[in-house]
Amino acid sequence: MLTIKIVQVITQMDTVGGAQIHVRDLSVGLANSGHEVYLVAGGTKNIHSVIEAKNIDVIYSHSLIRKLNIKSDIKAIIELRKILKEIQPDLVATHSSKAGIVGRIAGWSLRIPTVFTAHGWSFTDGVPAPKKSMYKFFEKVIGLISDGVIAVSEYDRELAIKHKVLPEHKVHTIHNGVHDQNVKEAMVYPKETPTIIMVARFAAPKRQLQLLKALNQLRHIQWKVSFAGDGPLLHEAKEFVKQANLCDRVEFLGNRDDITELLHKSSIFALLSDWEGLPLSILEAMRCGLPILASNVGGVKETVYDSKNGYVVSKNDQDELVKKLTLLLTSTSLRLEMGRKGRLLFEENFTFEKMYNETDSFYKVILSNQETTIQTTY
Repeated sequence: MLTIKIVQVITQMDTVGGAQIHVRDLSVGLANSGHEVYLVAGGTKNIHSVIEAKNIDVIYSHSLIRKLNIKSDIKAIIELRKILKEIQPDLVATHSSKAGIVGRIAGWSLRIPTVFTAHGWSFTDGVPAPKKSMYKFFEKVIGLISDGVIAVSEYDRELAIKHKVLPEHKVHTIHNGVHDQNVKEAMVYPKETPTIIMVARFAAPKRQLQLLKALNQLRHIQWKVSFAGDGPLLHEAKEFVKQANLCDRVEFLGNRDDITELLHKSSIFALLSDWEGLPLSILEAMRCGLPILASNVGGVKETVYDSKNGYVVSKNDQDELVKKLTLLLTSTSLRLEMGRKGRLLFEENFTFEKMYNETDSFYKVILSNQETTIQTTY
């Protein structure tokens, strides 16, 4: 078996977001397969203890920050170059927009093959125009020195090609995947008020308030809703609930580390957003046999087949949202059938093992291409 020394680079590991979970699980999977894995992250903290438990070295780059800052970004490139010189990896794998830019420049400058995983482009539909234009320009420039790019959805792959950010041969789709778990208890719902759950940070691009406004129109139907997550828009959502007199039907759970258990106790999973890549939260809900109600953005429709395992709705069509909510809230049989189909789709397309094997193979293809280039040069 070919083993490689690999450095994973991400802007931060002190949160529980989709990119962080992806990097956590992928790093552990690579280490379990015998690869030598290092993790470079911005900030000073890693909350994912399983990474260090697997003897994966975590190195912090204090200059690697989320916001665009030329001075800090140059420092981050210099810091990362120093780190890479010491480790001398076979491959650098980068995640998130900022780490993707900094990591690819540092790797290229040292002639180390680099792979960037785009967990949703920063120039996707729905992103504010100034930010979209800026990142599109950066990605076009950095794309010239990228050895390979993984898109987590076919939507993102096609978007990169459409905007001429990358040539077709450089970008490859590998759908996200999550570890499987026992979900038998999630397949039968109790005969009580259906519960909707949305797991997301209260910040752009998520739209918890849109869901609350739709449910406010359905006061005549039995329902409860739970929100897991925190963020700057939480206060606005709480104020709406208070003003609408919905406090007895809405629960704000804050940040939680028992998401799977919460999903097991729920009837419907909702995720309303302005933009997305391919959300892990939807895959986790499908794994638990829940029907999905989500905005038709990014790669969502590659996981939610409309009217099969849930519904995708136009992000600004409130009437459509209310209609689909009504269908799901008033039919236990529909929820069960959609949940079963979602579970089957998860097993076929979105397991961690499938994602890991495809990613591992892609890394090795990039290394093989690099070796071929060197041999051709000499």
